[in-house]
Amino acid sequence: MRVLVVEDDPVLRDGLRRSLRNAGYVVDTAEDGKLADQLLSVHGFDLVVLDLGLPGLDGLEVLRRLRRRAATVPVLILTARDSVEDRVAGLDLGADDYLAKPFNLAELEARSRALVRRAQLATSSRITHGALTLDTAARRAFVKEEALELSAREVALLEALLLSAGRVVSKDQLADRLYGINDGVGPNAIEVFVHRLRRKIEPAGVVIRTVRGLGYLVEKPAHA
Repeated sequence: MRVLVVEDDPVLRDGLRRSLRNAGYVVDTAEDGKLADQLLSVHGFDLVVLDLGLPGLDGLEVLRRLRRRAATVPVLILTARDSVEDRVAGLDLGADDYLAKPFNLAELEARSRALVRRAQLATSSRITHGALTLDTAARRAFVKEEALELSAREVALLEALLLSAGRVVSKDQLADRLYGINDGVGPNAIEVFVHRLRRKIEPAGVVIRTVRGLGYLVEKPAHA
């Protein structure tokens, strides 16, 4: 799960980043509306935590541009503004929820989980591939009824490969799902995660093929 935190206060921005990372998310940050708009136009996110009072582009304008691109990513607004009109404006522009400052980080994490879960359930939260089932809402994988012990990044890797079953996924695409923009991913990091995941899902008959020079491929199930 990848989250973009847009907040100009460096102390709060760092606190949000650490809190959401500890909750298992890959977190990118932006300190102004212009950078946020650029990131949202290029990268895919599963959640946006958006402050309204931003330098450059106002948070409402960032949201307006996001929805004009028909992006359906859930947006949680953070606001120090007491005006009901501001909150209504955000919701009318397509925000999914809001928190008034100051707020409790535990509540922000809970609301974030709820928004991501709601977005997933709007499509499908379960991906089945032979004997393997991935519950994208619960972030858990099962071989038949037995749960697999997967790290958060292994779950993200498995999800990316299963959603693209039958198609090659490049290392860059996988890194985009597993790491933030400034995480400094080493050249062998994806290979290490693929190796670990392979060993864990082989009992389910799911094979991750290496397509040399291109990336990785999970074949579609025989019945698909």
